[in-house]
Amino acid sequence: MHKKKTNRTVLNHYSAWKYVVLVATVIIMLLSALPSWFGEDPAVIVDQKDAPLSVVTIKQKLESEGMSVARVSQQDGHTTIVLANATDQNHAKELISNLVPENDIVTLAMVPAAPKWLLEMGFKPIKLGLDLRGGVQFLLDVDMNEVFHSHAEQAQDSIKNFAREERIRGVRVDVSHDSILEIKAPSEDAVAEIRQYVREQFPQWVVRGDGDLNLTMALSENEENTLTSLTVQQNLQTMRSRIEELGITEAAVQRQGQHRIRIELPGVQDPAAAKNVIGATASLAFYEVKPERSVGTITIPDQDGRPIHVVRKPVLSGEHIVDARAGMGEMGMPEVNITLDSAGGKMMSDFSGKHIGKPMATGYSEYSRDAKGHVEQSNTIISVATIQSQLGNRFRITGVGQLADAQNLALLLRAGSLTAPVTIVEERTIGPSLGAENIKNGFEALALGLSLTLLFMAVWYRKLGWVANLALVINMVMLLGLIALLPGAVLTLPGIAGLVLTIGMAVDTNVLIFERIKEKLREGRSMAQSIDLGFSSAFATILDSNITTLISAATLYAIGNGPIQGFALTLGLGLLTSMFTGIFASRAVINIFWGKDSRRGVRV
Repeated sequence: MHKKKTNRTVLNHYSAWKYVVLVATVIIMLLSALPSWFGEDPAVIVDQKDAPLSVVTIKQKLESEGMSVARVSQQDGHTTIVLANATDQNHAKELISNLVPENDIVTLAMVPAAPKWLLEMGFKPIKLGLDLRGGVQFLLDVDMNEVFHSHAEQAQDSIKNFAREERIRGVRVDVSHDSILEIKAPSEDAVAEIRQYVREQFPQWVVRGDGDLNLTMALSENEENTLTSLTVQQNLQTMRSRIEELGITEAAVQRQGQHRIRIELPGVQDPAAAKNVIGATASLAFYEVKPERSVGTITIPDQDGRPIHVVRKPVLSGEHIVDARAGMGEMGMPEVNITLDSAGGKMMSDFSGKHIGKPMATGYSEYSRDAKGHVEQSNTIISVATIQSQLGNRFRITGVGQLADAQNLALLLRAGSLTAPVTIVEERTIGPSLGAENIKNGFEALALGLSLTLLFMAVWYRKLGWVANLALVINMVMLLGLIALLPGAVLTLPGIAGLVLTIGMAVDTNVLIFERIKEKLREGRSMAQSIDLGFSSAFATILDSNITTLISAATLYAIGNGPIQGFALTLGLGLLTSMFTGIFASRAVINIFWGKDSRRGVRV
């Protein structure tokens, strides 16, 4: 006779590997969060191409100007000067820039104040947003009308050249203010030929008949959207290059809306230099000079206001410039030494070889916004020089003003020319003292919320409440460690609000579980069975509520920007860590102290 077996198991038991995973995860997150506790120090970093400066020289120079230097370190061609006061950064950078050679790169930075052993493990502090660190924010508007108008002018030139090659006389092509081409032809046959040419060569344009012998052309909506996206993206890359040239690290350059760019420069307290370079749209172009105005030429004034007649289409434009350096010429006048890419070098070589002994003009253009908000372009011929010999991919231009003007122009040319004019429509400066006050107030609110929550849970749920408090502290550590680990994650003031909200959500998870446990105990079940059923029955509710909130956080992050994304980030990460600590960590602690029954029980 066989004895019937029953499927019995020990309730509330975790395997050893689960405890190992839990402990290892908490330790890693704790180590990741620790550098944020130590904070960061303001610094100036010098990337040396030649021999480094003496540490003593640097300290003496800065201290003679009343600045307190915390420490100076040199390693692998980098000199890091750590300052005691963040307000001294910009002044220190200017002084050091005058001490080092021109090829050395001087940048502003915030360096971790954590112990060296912790940093060598790869852990870094949480990056702070503009509202916490202080700095400057610009909102730029990209003017697409100039881009559309430029495309219309290119189409205009192509149609005129086609009519000239096909010997169609009497064709008139005009570009309206809203970048619409108006074509007038002498006959129906001419209209048909031009229409066929436009359909083949300009499929992205919409062609309509406007009367018997008239045609209108306009960019399609899809093409306008494509051009806008490409132009803004190219301008983003140019802005990032310009900011790198300024020596500003940890800057955020992002697209906002359809044709706007938001730039955040944490730690920058003097926005003048950044504004002059970021908001500038200066570019160079080289033109063939004509003795008088004729078909295909335009008139651009020189710096003295005299008219210079040049061919409309430039020989070479700024996008082919790969390097530009300011210097002093043989006559002691400022100049800019230009280096072109291979394509630009070939174009310049071909043109100059065919025009030796003839003049070539260097045109300088920039955009600005008038009192009515309209974008205006100003063009100036800064030099007219006779081509003495065939030029290659290296040459120099003069007539650029003072040395400071030459240096500024060289910086802009190295960083690239914008594909569309931009103007600064909003500027916001947050001082370091205000940023420090935001941090203080934000974390005071976080500490107050955390303290009150810990007190309530300890009083209301007694022993289980202490488990919830332990899980809550672990949750905060894990959340801060996770923010520090994620690349691109930035903590903002609304992000601190998300941390405070996370406290409530984390406790809510434990409250749901503990209330289920109390229900099962009132039904007369054992402690082990009540714990087991309490966690399993509350899991579905916790999962549903957190998923719906996580969807909201993901939506906010996707469509928001800046502070909104900071709030959404901490909210979303807080949901994940709250579920981990509320369900997994608290269950592990309860299993150890109260989970095992005095007898073996059957799962219900």
